[in-house]
Amino acid sequence: MYIGIDVGGTSTNAVLLDNGLVRDSVTVPSSADIITSLLEALDKIMTNVTAESIERVVLSTTLITNLIAEKKYTPVGLILIPGPGLSHEYYQFHTDTLIISGAIDYRGREIMPLNDDEIEKAINILSTKGYKKVAVVGKFSVRNNKHEQEIVSKVKCLQPDWHVEIGHQVAGQLNFPRRVVSTMLACATRDKYSFFVESVQAALTMRGIEGPVLILKADGGTMLLNKVTGVPIETIFSGPAASTLGVQALIPPGETAVVVDIGGTTTDLALILSGQPLLSSKGAPVYEQLTQVRALAVKSVAVGGDSLVERVGQEILVCPKRLGPPFCMGGPMPTPTDALRVLGLTGVGNAKQAVEAMEILGQPLGISHSEVAQRIINSVINVIVQEIENMFTQWEQEPAYRVWEVLQKRKERPNMVVGVGGGAAGFITQIAAKVGGSPVIPPYAPVANAIGAAVAIPTLQVNLRADTERGYYTIEQEGYQGKIEKTRFTEEDALLLADEWLKKRAEKYGLGNTVSNSEINHRDVFNMVRNWTTTGRIYDISVQTPRGIIGHIGAKDGFSNA
Repeated sequence: MYIGIDVGGTSTNAVLLDNGLVRDSVTVPSSADIITSLLEALDKIMTNVTAESIERVVLSTTLITNLIAEKKYTPVGLILIPGPGLSHEYYQFHTDTLIISGAIDYRGREIMPLNDDEIEKAINILSTKGYKKVAVVGKFSVRNNKHEQEIVSKVKCLQPDWHVEIGHQVAGQLNFPRRVVSTMLACATRDKYSFFVESVQAALTMRGIEGPVLILKADGGTMLLNKVTGVPIETIFSGPAASTLGVQALIPPGETAVVVDIGGTTTDLALILSGQPLLSSKGAPVYEQLTQVRALAVKSVAVGGDSLVERVGQEILVCPKRLGPPFCMGGPMPTPTDALRVLGLTGVGNAKQAVEAMEILGQPLGISHSEVAQRIINSVINVIVQEIENMFTQWEQEPAYRVWEVLQKRKERPNMVVGVGGGAAGFITQIAAKVGGSPVIPPYAPVANAIGAAVAIPTLQVNLRADTERGYYTIEQEGYQGKIEKTRFTEEDALLLADEWLKKRAEKYGLGNTVSNSEINHRDVFNMVRNWTTTGRIYDISVQTPRGIIGHIGAKDGFSNA
């Protein structure tokens, strides 16, 4: 049996899957303490189920998303080694940033050594300003991490109690500004993430659950819940990823659909093309800056069933914030859920209280409670529809979307609009009509995000760069540089080596038994020519474990192949 738990801003959902079927599902209110909500849902879903029967648990949480969005973390100082190139004045990361001389080139060669005096001065400046967390990032450290390691050694010598994150371990792919942001955020959230991991692991151990515990990443894959090997920011946007995978598991294989997950606090939008969630070609954005976190092409809209509704002059506005549950369920202010209750589009809450909420808004304007309710519903629908249109503009720029259009042999948009989440039933029909699609509300729609967590499979990637002229290769994700042992090193050898490292990474993250094959993302070969003679080749190879799900819910023989 598999357990999936999604901790959202309003509700925490949990499901128990048994041989491809939903055996049970529960929903509990989310509290300020994520761990409390998670464990409450876990205990309810395990009623009458033995711990020994649980094969694995997969979590989706807003922990890191909330920490970053609300900036609830200790500031992080930056020590950067950008080398020659862009003027240093362009490196603006909204924190104290110290630039160190020294440079590694794009092939991993040291072209300028570090200056020890500069390093000590930078450490002293950060110490004087009270920093206890530091991110150290070199521009080409993924090709050679020598400079990052030297600075870390100096930091540990002078300030042994500081927490330090280094760029080549957090963000393996090139793009210096994104790697800086990713490393800084990993450093900022590591302590809270570690506490979360320790608390969950201790609680599961007390409950006798010995199967693997994983957490959902932004790209729709999972990683082992581990405070040492896990990268906290990989879990940002795991909520939208969970609902997307849930829809993938609940609709027939190979379908194309727009996903609209209407929760209490936000509405998450995503796209599934021919049965596969669309992956963003850019990293996940944070504070309008891109990171190196692989993520699905998703968008969270600040409107949901529990959004605050206020009267401002002659206008009735749906505000992008939540003060509590709907008025009809004992909350302090009117919400879209109250409007749905008045119009008979939902059965939750007290009908009289819902009418009262609408009258509070409508009486000063001289309009009926039903008209107020309809205005609110129309407002929510218009916001979501506009965001879907905006997302289509972005989705259509993604390489995977363009390939899909080529395969369709015509330019068209997906026709299916799938609504999930607690508020889907009241809104999705009108949303689909406005975007020209057919509405679908699958079974278990209210807990689709927990289903998505439960069916997610691990995703790992390895980028290998082999330089036969120099006789070395690097693994970007590990910051590893090794010697090429073979005299004649071919493209096939590079592919085999990349695949070997992918399996090593799987073992490192405790996923050795679940990663059996790989896919080639890209493969490039560059000849090195000196005096009209080819002196070597550079191979750029990227391999990954296939993205997907364990299978589709309700398949005849348990889980079908995704």
